[in-house]
Amino acid sequence: MDRSERRIIAIGASAGAISAIRALCQGLSSDIPAAICIVVHVGNRGQNLVAGVLGGSCPIPMETAVDGQTLEHGRGYVAPADRHLIVVGDTIRLGRGPRENLARPAIDPLLRSAGVSFGSGAIGVVLTGMLNDGAAGLADLKRCGGVTVVQNPAEAREPDMPLAALAASNIDYRAPLSELGALFNRITSEPPGPSPSPPDDIRLEVEIALGKVEGTDATNRLANPVPLSCPACGGVLSQIRRSPPLRFRCQVGHAYTADTLANEQEGSVDEAMRVALRIVEERATLTHKMAEEARRGGLRQSAASFERASAESRVHVDTLREALRKAQHERKVSAA
Repeated sequence: MDRSERRIIAIGASAGAISAIRALCQGLSSDIPAAICIVVHVGNRGQNLVAGVLGGSCPIPMETAVDGQTLEHGRGYVAPADRHLIVVGDTIRLGRGPRENLARPAIDPLLRSAGVSFGSGAIGVVLTGMLNDGAAGLADLKRCGGVTVVQNPAEAREPDMPLAALAASNIDYRAPLSELGALFNRITSEPPGPSPSPPDDIRLEVEIALGKVEGTDATNRLANPVPLSCPACGGVLSQIRRSPPLRFRCQVGHAYTADTLANEQEGSVDEAMRVALRIVEERATLTHKMAEEARRGGLRQSAASFERASAESRVHVDTLREALRKAQHERKVSAA
């Protein structure tokens, strides 16, 4: 495939992905002059059924991507479970690199690699999903000269990802699913323009997703250390210099947007509070029993001391329970 004619449509979606991609595919031409690569958050134990589910409603054949495949126009390739889907030139590579935003496959690596390999011939697409995976990758694809597209957030089952992408860069097109197929048919019918040289930092992040580089030297080329720890490995996080969105990587290579990191930390705080509540409740019970034992032995001062300790622990128990209740209520209100 001549470089001047190479086209790719790189699509990322999460919650609500299957119905969204089905609706998008219905408008595609069966001979669209582009390869289509798709990442859906399926986790590390998926059964690779997405391609089969989509193939029944799409005018182009869909298959689960295989490492080393050559991309072909008019075909769709879906990321398998526990592998980043990455394109290197016209070739599919399945990366075992670190998780990004707690996911592998993640959307950002696909979008970055499409931008690096296809330049202005790349079309990056972010559909429905929670939090903001895809926002950074779409911004990077645009830096490589590609075309950026998001589903209209107003119709998305989960509007977080389209909204985050819109906030992270100047998106070229925002459209409902019913119009995206026709939009892609039109864009791919026109030759792509000139492509800038892909920035070195974007190339490096593609290499990290492939599992080729990691460690302090690679991280230092992208980011500056900050006093935060990685939820996955406990290592020091570094803040990626380019933004938005605000992002972090550890020396192992795990990557997080600030939103994903905050969401993960929130869960850790809840768990820590529950552990603390259990420990304090047990201490209250233990000191109460010690007071009873001291009283039976005629040790009135010791019994009184243990009762005071038990009462203090009960106060702490009530405080922790109320803090947990308020935190859960606030999350419900913010999600409503």
